[in-house]
Amino acid sequence: MAGPHAATASNEPAQNNAARRLFDDHELHDIGSSQSALEEQKFDIDDRPQRVTPLPKAQLATLCAIRLIDPIAFTQIFPYVNEMMDRLHLTNDSSKIGFYSGLVESSFAVSQLFFIYHWARVSDAIGRRPVILAGIVGIGLATIMLGLAHSLGGVLLARGVAGIFSGNIAVIHSVLGELTDSTNQAIAFPIYGLFWPLGAIIGPLLGGTFSNPAERYPKYFDYDFLRSYPYFLPSFVAGCLSLGSACLVYFFLEETLPSKRHHGNYVPMRQVGSEHRSSDPEKPPQPASLRVLLSIPLVKALCLSGFALAFLNTGFDVTFVLFSYSAIERGGLNFQAHQIGYALAMSGAVSVFLQLFCMPYLLRRFDHAKMYNFYMAIWPFCYIFMPGLNIIARAGLDPATGEPTPATRVFIWMGICGLLLLARTACLAYSVSMILIKESAPDPSSLGATNGLCQFFMCFARSFSPAFASSLFAFSNGFDHVLVRYLWVMVMAIVSFLGTTFSRRIAEGRRVHHR
Repeated sequence: MAGPHAATASNEPAQNNAARRLFDDHELHDIGSSQSALEEQKFDIDDRPQRVTPLPKAQLATLCAIRLIDPIAFTQIFPYVNEMMDRLHLTNDSSKIGFYSGLVESSFAVSQLFFIYHWARVSDAIGRRPVILAGIVGIGLATIMLGLAHSLGGVLLARGVAGIFSGNIAVIHSVLGELTDSTNQAIAFPIYGLFWPLGAIIGPLLGGTFSNPAERYPKYFDYDFLRSYPYFLPSFVAGCLSLGSACLVYFFLEETLPSKRHHGNYVPMRQVGSEHRSSDPEKPPQPASLRVLLSIPLVKALCLSGFALAFLNTGFDVTFVLFSYSAIERGGLNFQAHQIGYALAMSGAVSVFLQLFCMPYLLRRFDHAKMYNFYMAIWPFCYIFMPGLNIIARAGLDPATGEPTPATRVFIWMGICGLLLLARTACLAYSVSMILIKESAPDPSSLGATNGLCQFFMCFARSFSPAFASSLFAFSNGFDHVLVRYLWVMVMAIVSFLGTTFSRRIAEGRRVHHR
């Protein structure tokens, strides 16, 4: 009796184990099938083109209006700064006027240099909106103050204060980065980028049109006040544009800093999930320190290449004007001021066309790091090709007049068009760099500091590049030997090639950053 019962009892565990194994096999098969289905579904989703996130038009328009202010405030003094220094009776030697003019022009960039990173850090702590609003109001008041200055100290103070408040440019870049994502940045960044060249065209036009209004337009502006302050009107108009932009900021620009954003504010759809995963609602993340940012290979590469980009671009602009103004026998083109103005205006128009019609397509189609490296590689040729214009001018001189023949002038202007197209194409690196800086930030709370650090390096380059380029050109131009006369070409071409070595590090730093 006990035998059969014992056998039955002993068979039950075996049957249970077999049933359990059968169930586990089915379960594993079902799980495997489900995972395969999920992977296939994920693959299908990833293969689908991403839907473009709609841009907040009012905020983007406000940012573009703000972007105009910095170049207008910076450049509106250029047409009359030499005359202003002459009227201050600073020296009896007219050849030394340029020294004081250069001092005034550089005071803006130097002040901006020392404050740009600090404004960015403050915006990471208290928010973007209050920093931008304070900066725009400060630029407007300082620009108006410039028109009331009656001494060199007053002019330097006004320009310096304007430069301090214009240091919020990195904060404006950060807002653009926070308003966009990978699906719409190819549209937003080029639109935003074209407003710098527009401002650089509007600024000199304001300064040249409205300076000395009592003498030039006595029918409308013959007042004692405007005779005593001949540069008040252009400064006042530029300052009012700044204050008008401040009104746009107050009414239309919403806060974009993740830790300060209100519930109803615009958030790019593809950033919401990551934001909630990485942010503690009770304790907002702290911005990365300067040491941490500089330890990131991609950020370091962007800072160094940004320095090279700003140095080469500013140096080219200064050198092109000096080259165009110099006599043909001294290696230049012997252009008059209005001819140089036409060339610069054409350069701005080319920038607008490239930013508006070419950049959106290029950003969507090509890798950003490779694009940046390609644009940086153009700079050596911008300097190398410039003396070719002088060769054309020399070959087509009319022996009777000593001036280029009409046919030669056509070829010269065709060459100028090609050279400026090349240089403005190289300047597209600025738009690409803003996207790369956005991608390089270690977290959303450090975007302002990352922008500020990169802009600091660019401002540092802009603060001394004009003096370096103009001094090098003047030194080289004083020699008769052709190789020494074009020493500036060789030096700037070598610097350009060095700049391309920095830009090549971006791709490497990007690979490390995304591991």
